Amino acid sequence: MNMKKDWKKYLLTLVITVAIFITAIGISVFIDNKRVDEIQLMRDSISLNILSSETQFNLLKQASCDDLFSSELGRELGDMSDQLSYMESTGRGNDPDIITLKQYYSLLEIKDYVLISSANNCKHRPTIILYFYKADCPDCDKQGDVLTYIRQHYPDNIRIYSFDSGLNISAVKTLATLYRVKQTFPTLVINGKAYEGFHSIEDMQTLVPQLAATSTATGAKKIE
Repeated sequence: MNMKKDWKKYLLTLVITVAIFITAIGISVFIDNKRVDEIQLMRDSISLNILSSETQFNLLKQASCDDLFSSELGRELGDMSDQLSYMESTGRGNDPDIITLKQYYSLLEIKDYVLISSANNCKHRPTIILYFYKADCPDCDKQGDVLTYIRQHYPDNIRIYSFDSGLNISAVKTLATLYRVKQTFPTLVINGKAYEGFHSIEDMQTLVPQLAATSTATGAKKIE
């Protein structure tokens, strides 16, 4: 009699465990799919913003520097980068949909980079950092964290563009060739000069004095 009760108890426990497991998987898939949808919406929004800026620039020959360097577009690009990084961290880096979004994102970045770089008549231009990385690179993860911190705390002074060198995109390869980026990752290109290997917050303050100067001038907390 006791064995029959134990059997029912074990069966009930198994059913509950399986139900919880299936529910957890379902919730995880739902959240991941929702994030993909959010990335696609951001992609469309960023694309429209870049097209709008390009159109204004072509019509006026020189768009308003304040509008052109608005942190809003840079923030949206950064948000999209964070979303894609999350997808990679959950093991979906090889998902065809994610790869396609990353390729599209890289082209949007290059398009924005060309637009910003062409504004030669603007006096106060943001410092541009090109970041080349590759999957399965521990130092790349650390470098990404450093750059994310900088982007979040200095959105108006720094423009950071990140490129996965493992993606088969000719435009990214061309950009890397122009700045003589080798197969050493991570690599940063700051003011046209390539710097290989990991660079800490302190290194970045030396390479980009504008970071330390901005902290001192505004009384903001220095990067630590």
